[in-house]
Amino acid sequence: MTLAEQFTSLDSILKRTRIYWQCTAFDFDAIPWPELRGILNSLTDEQVATLDTKQNELIDFFNPHIKLLDELQLLCKLPQANTLRYNYPFWISNGIKGRKFEQLQDFVSALPNTKLPVLEWCAGKGHLGRMLAFNGATQVSSVELQATLCEQGQKAALQQGLAMQFSQVDVLKDDTTSLFNTQMHAVALHACGALHQAMMRKAIAANVQQISFSPCCYHLFTPNDYLPMSELAKQSQLRLTHRDLKLALQETVTAPTRVDKIRKTELEWRLGFDALRRSITNELHYVSVPSVNKAVFSGSFKSFCEWAGDKKALKIPQDIDYEYFLSVGVARKKVTDRVELVRHVFRRAIEVWLVLDRALYLQQHGYQVSIKTFCEKQLTPRNILILANTNPSTNN
Repeated sequence: MTLAEQFTSLDSILKRTRIYWQCTAFDFDAIPWPELRGILNSLTDEQVATLDTKQNELIDFFNPHIKLLDELQLLCKLPQANTLRYNYPFWISNGIKGRKFEQLQDFVSALPNTKLPVLEWCAGKGHLGRMLAFNGATQVSSVELQATLCEQGQKAALQQGLAMQFSQVDVLKDDTTSLFNTQMHAVALHACGALHQAMMRKAIAANVQQISFSPCCYHLFTPNDYLPMSELAKQSQLRLTHRDLKLALQETVTAPTRVDKIRKTELEWRLGFDALRRSITNELHYVSVPSVNKAVFSGSFKSFCEWAGDKKALKIPQDIDYEYFLSVGVARKKVTDRVELVRHVFRRAIEVWLVLDRALYLQQHGYQVSIKTFCEKQLTPRNILILANTNPSTNN
C-alpha cells in the first residue's frame, strides 16, 4: 500500500466515524451515543483508567460496537525501524534522564547511516547532536531558541571535543535560509507543530539530501484551524482544529498516580463550577477557567468557585448550594471520562493522518519517504519517525 492509498483509506474511515471523536467531552451531561451507554456505564472508574493506558485493548473493547475499527487498526500499524542501540561513554549520557536517553539511542540507531553534516533543529542542549557527532558526523550545527541552552550545549561540546556549533535562533521569526544546504542531514526529535513544519519547508527549498524527524505537539504555534500540507490532505473533507490535534497527543503509557488523583479533583471541581455557572447564565456550552496552582485543589470547592467566579466575572448568589454542584461535577466527571475513552480510540489514527500529510508533502517535492516507529511506546507514545531522502538507497 502506498502512502497515498493509506492516507485515503484512513481519511475515509475518520470521516465516517467522526461522530465518536470530533466532539468536546466537557459539553455532555450524559453519554451522547445510545449504542455505547450500556458498555460504558458497566465500566468502573478503575477499568476506564486502565483501558485508557492500553490502546490495543481499548480498540478491542469497542470493536464489537463501533464499525471499521479493524480496518482502522491495520491502517495505523507502522513498520518498526531496525534499531540496535550503540554503546556510548558515560559523558555522552551525563545529564540525560534514563528514559530520554533510551529514546535518543533508539532514534539515532533508526537513522540512515550517513556521515553527512547534520543540522539539529530545536536542539535544546544538543543531546541528539552530540550523539551524532560522536558517531562520526563531520559537523553538527545545532539550532536552539534559548541562549542559555546554546551556551550549555556549546560548553559541553568543547569539553568533549565534538564538532558542534550552536546558534541561538528563533526559527519561526528569523531568516534560517543560510542554515540549509543540499549536502546535509536535517534532524529533529520531537520538534513541535510549526517548528518541524518550518524545518520541512526550508529543507525542501534547499533540496536537503536527508530529512529525519519525529513530530510532536502538532497544534503548537499554528492557527486553530489546521492547514493541511499535502494536496491529498487539502482535498479531505475533514476539518481539524486544535482540539482534534491535541487528541493525537493524549495517549499515556503509565498507570494512574497521585498526580492523577489531583487531576481528578480538579476536573470534578471545574465541571462542578461549570454547572453552577450554567445555572446562573443559562449558557449551554462548557467555558474553560484559567489554569491555577494545584495547591488550590487541597482547599475547599467553595473557595475554588469564588476564585473561578471572579475570573469569569460571575456574581455567585450567597445562598448557592455548593455541595449540590460538587455532586454534579463528580457525576459529569464520570461522563467526561467515558466520552474521552471513546475519543481516545481514534487518537493514534489522528496522529497517523497528520504524519501521512507530512510524508505526502515531502513526496510531492520529490523525496523518497518512509514512516516507521523508532522505539517502544513505553519510552514515548510519540514514537513515529519520518525519513525522507533525495537518494532512496540511503533510507533504511
